[in-house]
Amino acid sequence: MREAIIKNEPFDLASLADASPMRCDQESTPTEWLIDEIFPGNPLLCVGKSAYDFRTAPRNAFRGHLARYQFITPSAMLAKTGLTKEGKVSEHCLENTGARMFLVTEFDSGSSDEQAALIWHLRKFAPLAMALSSGGKSIHAWWNCQGLDESVPRKFMRYAVSLGADHATWTRSQFVRMPNGWRPDKKKCQEVYFFNQDVAKEVSP
Repeated sequence: MREAIIKNEPFDLASLADASPMRCDQESTPTEWLIDEIFPGNPLLCVGKSAYDFRTAPRNAFRGHLARYQFITPSAMLAKTGLTKEGKVSEHCLENTGARMFLVTEFDSGSSDEQAALIWHLRKFAPLAMALSSGGKSIHAWWNCQGLDESVPRKFMRYAVSLGADHATWTRSQFVRMPNGWRPDKKKCQEVYFFNQDVAKEVSP
């Protein structure tokens, strides 16, 4: 099915960037602006410089510094800390992660062009808010699912996984890549290719 989509629905990374309603380079759409659009107001956010060096605080506490981080949780947080499954207090765990706002899909296999084709195919079934580079070999696609019963994004995620998406990003607290953030191990910007401002703000019925 994956091969058929790539073959019969031709689309590539350049097409994904061309389809973006706005320019997405760091100068035109800096990390600070993108996060304000995705998480309006001053909600609690969890961001990380690494998987072990992270912090949860109000959005404004990070103002001017977000591009230095490579990770973010794609939902606002409920509290500064919570308990992990092991019973340890942590600023980054499922217990202190709020309701799902965005579901992120990531394809670890295939070329960037093939991943772009799969993302564009999935767009038939869910509102695509953003797509960005992991700073490595994969593309992270953000899908707005605010206000939906969990059964709806679950069905979508199962289909995405059947096409090769990593199931790990289903977990609400899973770190994903910061848009236009810096990935230090690769010395690369996690470049945003596509951003739809209206979809990012849209609250599903």
